[in-house]
Amino acid sequence: MARSAILNVMVQAALKAGRSLSRDFGEVQNLQVSLKGPGDYVSQADRKAEEIIYNELSRARPGYSFLMEERGAVDGDDGQHRWIVDPLDGTTNFLHGIPIFSISIGLERQGQLIAGVIFNPAMDELYTAERGGGAFLNDRRMRVAGRTKLVDCVVGTGIPHLGRGHHGRALADLRNVMIESAGIRRLGSAALDLAYVAAGRMDGFWEDALSPWDLAAGILMVREAGGFASDRQGGDAMFDNGTIVAGNEAIHKALLATLAKQVPAS
Repeated sequence: MARSAILNVMVQAALKAGRSLSRDFGEVQNLQVSLKGPGDYVSQADRKAEEIIYNELSRARPGYSFLMEERGAVDGDDGQHRWIVDPLDGTTNFLHGIPIFSISIGLERQGQLIAGVIFNPAMDELYTAERGGGAFLNDRRMRVAGRTKLVDCVVGTGIPHLGRGHHGRALADLRNVMIESAGIRRLGSAALDLAYVAAGRMDGFWEDALSPWDLAAGILMVREAGGFASDRQGGDAMFDNGTIVAGNEAIHKALLATLAKQVPAS
């Protein structure tokens, strides 16, 4: 596939940061880890990967703004473009030696997502998408799965841990989806969940209490693979309310309806 200059910049930044994460993943027991909050860890590897991405993207496009998980918002001279970066989505997996984690880089132009990269260095899987140009896994075009009945579908989600999210709402959602689907999966990286939907590996995905850097690249990837992504009200306020529902047209619609239900009687 032919990549634009800007997507090449994003890919090179992700690959370079991925090499750093891979080295640290091989010595995960030796990482220096600090506690950010209950059940939410940030590692030296996380900060190092973010620094690499920041430096690479800043050198290539000096005026662009940033929104990054660790560094926060960094305003640039160019008011039209913003990088949205998660240098290590799936930190808990990473720290436990589970090879399901990713780097996620999204690019906005005038508030509209135009490019995205998600890279899992442990599995050497590179997901890319550009607005109007399709979505690809290691340069092979991706399409969302074609199943149209929720009962046939495997659906991904996130499960809130200690100190995060509304546990009662999450349990209600799980109950409602589990009785209508073929199975639920919890990978531990929302960016990869969305990439898996784009690749047709999972039929749908929902989660609450997410941040823009968890979502940006994945939203574009699902849409460019022929799928639908919205907040749980069916709107486009994912960055504002932190919710996401994704799938092909039929499954997206079915998930929205299922998630709107009350908790069924036991």
